[in-house]
Amino acid sequence: MGVHGLTSYVEGNQQFFTDLKLRNSHLVIDGCSLYFRLYFTSGLDQARGGDYDAFALLVRRFFTALSSCGISAFVVLDGGMDESDKKFKTLRERAQSKINEAHTLSLGYHGSVLPLLTREVFRQVLGELGVPLVQCISEADFEIASLAHHWSCPVLTSDSDFYIFDLCAGYLPMKFFEWENVCGMASQRYIPARRFTVNRFCSHFNHMNKQLLPLFAVITGNDYTQAKTTEMFFSRVDLPMVPRRRGSPSNPRIEGFLRWLSAFKSPVEALEEVLAILGSRQKASLRKQLTAGIKDYQLPQTSSLAQFFSNPQLRTRDFLRLPAALMPQPDWLLKQITSGSLPPLVLDVLVLRRAFLIAQVENSRLPSSHEASLNIRKTIYGLLLQTGRGVSEQARSSNAQCFVEEYDRLVLNLRRTPVEVQPPAVGHPQLSLNTLDQAAVNVRREVLLRTMGVMDHVLQLVEPHLHLPVCVTHFWMCSSTPKPSPSLLQGVLLGVVYGELCRRLASPGDPLHTCPSTTLVCQRLDQLRSSSSQRRSIDLRVAHSLSQWQSCLWVGVYLNQLLGFPLHEPRCPWLFSGTLLHGLESVLKGGHQAESFLAGAPVAMQLYSTLLGAVQGFGLRDHSAVQRGRGRRQRGTPGRGRRSGRRGGVSSAGDLSNRFWQLNCESDD
Repeated sequence: MGVHGLTSYVEGNQQFFTDLKLRNSHLVIDGCSLYFRLYFTSGLDQARGGDYDAFALLVRRFFTALSSCGISAFVVLDGGMDESDKKFKTLRERAQSKINEAHTLSLGYHGSVLPLLTREVFRQVLGELGVPLVQCISEADFEIASLAHHWSCPVLTSDSDFYIFDLCAGYLPMKFFEWENVCGMASQRYIPARRFTVNRFCSHFNHMNKQLLPLFAVITGNDYTQAKTTEMFFSRVDLPMVPRRRGSPSNPRIEGFLRWLSAFKSPVEALEEVLAILGSRQKASLRKQLTAGIKDYQLPQTSSLAQFFSNPQLRTRDFLRLPAALMPQPDWLLKQITSGSLPPLVLDVLVLRRAFLIAQVENSRLPSSHEASLNIRKTIYGLLLQTGRGVSEQARSSNAQCFVEEYDRLVLNLRRTPVEVQPPAVGHPQLSLNTLDQAAVNVRREVLLRTMGVMDHVLQLVEPHLHLPVCVTHFWMCSSTPKPSPSLLQGVLLGVVYGELCRRLASPGDPLHTCPSTTLVCQRLDQLRSSSSQRRSIDLRVAHSLSQWQSCLWVGVYLNQLLGFPLHEPRCPWLFSGTLLHGLESVLKGGHQAESFLAGAPVAMQLYSTLLGAVQGFGLRDHSAVQRGRGRRQRGTPGRGRRSGRRGGVSSAGDLSNRFWQLNCESDD
């Protein structure tokens, strides 16, 4: 939620805080606040699609610091939109704001846009580290506060609502959490922090009743309060004068209102006075609205999430309150949602039949980059909403229509577009959502490959964890408008090679861990990143095309998750680095050969050849291209044939790209 103006007021008055040396403690972490803050305060790229490899290392460092101090972290993520829709206006305003900021970044100015795959990278790193994580059904603030209250441990977040929740162990604002400054020796290591408690805060306002703070939050204005109610109250109330204090930021409205409230003994008495000041003819309706807002801050004695963390095998419906739309959903689906293995998009579609598509930095004069991934999203919507009938021929011919409202960019405006739900192309009785987890792997794999337009034999020579990136890249080449250039395709695949080599170099048990030639290749590629001096100038053609690729990967990962991982989940931190790909595109477009960057490392050269050959794999309907491909393979083309795979030969990037354009998705065009 968030109380308007409260963070800047409280954080600007240090007397509200006490110093804390945090160690040997549980810590409940607001996961969304954490990954936003880590990304935005680290100087990582935003304008070129993000540097996920650097972000993953940052997340690892953060949790390593906590572990070194004996701090047990429990991460809670936001889920989907609230079924009451009371925050819908706020969500639209934020989406429009991000469109504007993405456009500002595209022009080379400052802005703040979280790269598209940040949440997935964060989730995957936590999984690798074994950090306990739960995803809520909707907004997580109340569940986070309830868990910290139940465990009597502090909360780490950046949300001003936690200045209202009464937590005995307090709230640790991320701004004052010095995780990069671990102090002390051995078992006495600690992280310096500053702690806020409601008791200390209220003592500065004539020891006011802390139960008055929820009314303060609701009237001051949060994401659920109507702005006209707030403005009407403050235009009519006579607040005490606030003295100016040197060195302390002042907010006369907030401080004056707190002083005014401190005169009341109980929240009931204060609420009656507020209603009298508002003087609304609809007093009963307003009382109900304000009372509901106050209840959002009243914590229960026990937390449902505590049950989940102590026993992750519990059924979701046994420990979380579910909206009506989720009550009939199968247990396997709810379990995947709460574990974070399915995204908030799934919840939004199931509960509200709505999807907000995340703004990216792209060419705002062209259609949104998310148009490239529309057919993947349609398959996701079909699997989610056409349960029990979406796989039959009868359903295909039915007049009954189902739509998902998508909110996306049109030029620089947020636009609502109804997207008709389509059943998956593969017909099978177990593709009903209720039994999807029981469908054979080959059936679920066929749904995914058909959606991507890829035939199974194309993936034979590719490592399993790279199957999905290959499918996504093929789909991207077919569905994007304008078509990606040959040099950009080479750059994307070189980026995957770079990530794969770096991943293996970072794995002590891997044969490449101490390989000098592999290290040299990674260093050579790393030097091609766009430098900080170049970053104000953005090639919008490249940015737009790479945003299309990310959009395809984003929903491709989600489709794979929904289908129960018929393909291995790709390691997202190693797949995309925006500064590297922009730098690579620049030198490749200038005439450099892709192979020149891999010279001296046969493993890297073979991987690049295999990926490029696989991406050139033919679509489901392009039979004539298959025949042409067979002829080329007989003339020594490397790629799909077993013989060429054993030899490891590599043709020039130019030759491979020219062949790609001859075969490029003729039927789809």
